Amino acid sequence: MSNRSISIDNIEILQNEPLSKYTFTKTGGHAENLAFPKTVDDVKQLVSYANQHHLPITTLGNASNLIISDDGIKGLVMILTHMNQYHLSGNEIIAGAGVPIIDVSVLACQHSLSGLEFAAGIPGSVGGAVFMNAGAYGGSTSQAVESAQILTKDGQIKTLTNQQLKFSYRHSVIQETHDIVLSAKFKLKSGNQTHIQSLMDNFNAQRASKQPLNWPSCGSVFKRPKGHYAGQLIHDAKLQGYQSGGAQVSRIHAGFIVNVDHATATDYLNVIHHVQQQVYKNSGVHLHTEVRIIK
Repeated sequence: MSNRSISIDNIEILQNEPLSKYTFTKTGGHAENLAFPKTVDDVKQLVSYANQHHLPITTLGNASNLIISDDGIKGLVMILTHMNQYHLSGNEIIAGAGVPIIDVSVLACQHSLSGLEFAAGIPGSVGGAVFMNAGAYGGSTSQAVESAQILTKDGQIKTLTNQQLKFSYRHSVIQETHDIVLSAKFKLKSGNQTHIQSLMDNFNAQRASKQPLNWPSCGSVFKRPKGHYAGQLIHDAKLQGYQSGGAQVSRIHAGFIVNVDHATATDYLNVIHHVQQQVYKNSGVHLHTEVRIIK
């Protein structure tokens, strides 16, 4: 339970709210201030409020590929999952930052539009997908996004083109600028609905058979090292089943760390560091985290 809440312009701000209620790992400390904006105007008002009170701003989406420190987050945290409007126009879909990327892929399929099949099982939001150039099964957000509307930390709304977003593997320029993704425009291609659905079904079947979907996790923890697969390196180092506190290297897929017994964020970080050390010792390969870690 939050200790209390305040309201600015009819936007409720929860105070001392446990973020473990919202993260996929079920871990993380408290947010000093937490708000769920529903509109672009809400985000602007919250940014203005934070700037006036000299509060650092942290923006979250579905909190799926994320570890938040047990110390929590100071300042203002905005979770954008209520910014969930989207619409279709021709072969383009404009979706708010809080829309699950899965929902966008389903809408595309329903209208025989190809280009988002890879996203059929990705649990993140549109904003998160743009932030980290989320991808799977050979596809990535960068291949489908035409532009994104962003809000700068000083309250200016801008539109960044695909090129200006500077996408690379699990990366976009947003990671450096700390701008807030408000929405994204996806430009897709006409395709055969049956074929699109078949691809999506196949990807989801692969995911279900190979990933530990029945346990809380932060998704794929490590980036793919050049010439290697993180999961295989972890398996080769005999780390599957390794556990610290309640966090365990999945026995189903070594690239995942699952919460098997009331894990803390510290447990997760301890497992990550141990895996990195042991994989380097075993193979000479440095594993770098894909998961976003907020300390």
